[in-house]
Parts: sequence; C-alpha cells; structure tokens
Amino acid sequence: MPAQLPFERPNPLEVAPLLRELQSRGAVHEVCTAVGDRAWLVTDYAEVRRLLSDQRLGRSHPDPPNAARAGRSALFGGPMGDFDTEPAESARTRSLLQPHFSPKRMRALVPRVEALTARLLDDLAERPRPADLHAALALPLPILVICELLGVPHEDRDTFREWTRAAADIHDRARSERGLADLFAYGLELVARKRRSPADDVISRLSATEGVSAEEAAGLSMALLFAGHETTVVQIGLGALLLLTNPAQWQALHDDPDLVPDAVEEVLRAPGSGGAGIPRYARTDLEIGGVRVRTGDLVLLGIDAANHDEAVFPDPGRFDITRQPSGHLAFGHGPRYCIGAPLARIELRAALGALVGRFPTMRPAVPLDELTTHRGTITGGLTELPVTW
Repeated sequence: MPAQLPFERPNPLEVAPLLRELQSRGAVHEVCTAVGDRAWLVTDYAEVRRLLSDQRLGRSHPDPPNAARAGRSALFGGPMGDFDTEPAESARTRSLLQPHFSPKRMRALVPRVEALTARLLDDLAERPRPADLHAALALPLPILVICELLGVPHEDRDTFREWTRAAADIHDRARSERGLADLFAYGLELVARKRRSPADDVISRLSATEGVSAEEAAGLSMALLFAGHETTVVQIGLGALLLLTNPAQWQALHDDPDLVPDAVEEVLRAPGSGGAGIPRYARTDLEIGGVRVRTGDLVLLGIDAANHDEAVFPDPGRFDITRQPSGHLAFGHGPRYCIGAPLARIELRAALGALVGRFPTMRPAVPLDELTTHRGTITGGLTELPVTW
C-alpha cells in the first residue's frame, strides 16, 4: 500500500519520520496524495536537482480532467496551463518578469526593506510580553515589501490576504476557486487603475508592456502578489524559530553579523515539512531512479527530502549556520529557478539579522510542541510564534 500524504511529523521543524524512512530505501516511491490519487515521490537530492531542469516534466497535462491531483487547490492542486504551449508560455512569462527582479532593482530595495524591518521591530519592542513574532514581523514585512514593489495599496492587505489564503486552500476546491477569482478581479482593477495613472511599480510597468493584455498583466501581477509574500512569511517565521530553538546559533549570529547570509541559506534548507513536494506531470514516458514513469503521471519533487539528503548535507537534521557550501534546492534549480529568490533573501537577511541584533535575549514563550501550523494551505507555516525577551 503506498504511503499516504501528508506525512505526520513531531513538530514544525522536523522532517517527517516516514519521509526519512522512505529516503533511506531509495530515490523514488509510489505514494497516495492528500486527495487519494497515486503519484511518484522523488526523495534523492541528485534526482530532484536533475528533474527540476528536465523539460520532460511540466505543470500541464495532456488530459486535465483525468489528471491525478496533489490537492484540491485551484492554484497548485492539479494541472496548470496548456499542454501544447507550456514550454513557450513558461519562457515568455520568465522574460516578462525577470527584468523586474534584476540585481540592480533588488539592490535598490535593500535600504527600504531594512527601514521597514526596523520600524516593525520598534513596534515589537513596545508590545506587552509575550508577543507574537509571527504577527509582529513574519507576516507584515513581506506584505509591506510586495505592496511597495508591485504598487498594491497596503490598506488592501487584509482583503487580498484573505483571497490568497482561500486560493491556497488544499481541501476546499470551491473556496480556492472563489479566492482565485476574487484575486484576479482585483488584479484587473489594479491594472485599469495603473493604465490611467501609472507609477514606478511592477504592475504599472507590466500594464504598459507592449503585447501584454490587461488579463495577462492582472494574472502575472496577482501571481507575484501571492508568491511574493506567502512563502516569505513562512520562511521568516520558521527561520526565527530555528534560531530561537538553537540558542548557540542565535548567539553566534549575534556575535558575528557577517554570518547572516550563511544563516539565511541554512534557514532555507533546514525546516521540515509533510513531504508533499513540488507537483509536476510527465510530458512523456521516462525513467526516474530506475522506475518507469508514464506520460501524464504525477511526479512530486521532494525538495524537503533533497535538502536533507545525507549524501549532500552531513548530519542534515542539525541546524548549523556555518554549513558550507549549501547548494539547497529551496528555490528550485535550472530554468525554473525562482525569480523572486533575490527578494526573499533580502527580506530574510534584513528580518533575521535585525531581530537577533535588536533582541539578543529573545526566547520562545511556549514549548516547541505547542506551536501549530496552517495544515489546510499549500504554503503552511506557523499560526503564531509567542516570544519574550
């Protein structure tokens, strides 16, 4: 009987024991997704890295209504895009978005991200203790940054946050579809507004790009809005928790701020998960780790398992901010490497570096096993992180 996803784990920071067990048995495993469909879970670092660049895997499916699904979310639960045009459309999307995340633009953002972080930490210092670090820093910082970058009114944050959470629902397909529709309608409204009154922001520039329709600009903008804050919220929260539950590492980072970039890479590598992986569909018959995969099969690329492969990361369960070199796959690899990776790194470096420097005596206010995560969404993450100092 195939193993059932998601796998149980003891706490938010540990890799699921069953995932580690499967990894010890081989590179590829037949599993049952959260909605009961069969899939292939790849747990070997070398295989996952190779497959991230393999054009024989994609997000689309030759027969979408009959495709296996990873979840009920309208976003990432099943096939996306047109099977015949996916490669060309993927290349076009990257060419449209890449300039907005150029090294020059990202470097220019650093002072602003640091200023926003400092302001949030000032507010945190005034809160009664214990305080919720998730609500004080992990959640608001990525939202503030992505709003400024895209040109989305910050006062709309509660509304679009509700829509993105709904769209990411992995259990309720109707709620996910409503959230996605509401988000797209909001994107169309923003595009119309920017075409009337453009500003120096991503949505204005996309809206003015030749050959880009209002619908395409809205879709791309809302995809950036979702991806640009949801995942970073999770990463900041889990990164802070990793440091807080490893006091020696917290102290080392406090004593040597030059370790911040390396600490961020370890934060990106180290958190555990339920093992679901990145969903892809086989565009043709192929072999993965000695297993024959048929056209249309669902393949789950186990990033979390790969980032804990002992062949690449000695003692992978140990959190070590001096680990060198990293080589993690948190942002993918190859042609599909995450466009927003530089932005996420900027936010993580600003948030974690300033947090440790500003609050050297900070510590968790509750035991690790009392913390809870969002289990009904694609991105997951902590529901709250009580701390004191």
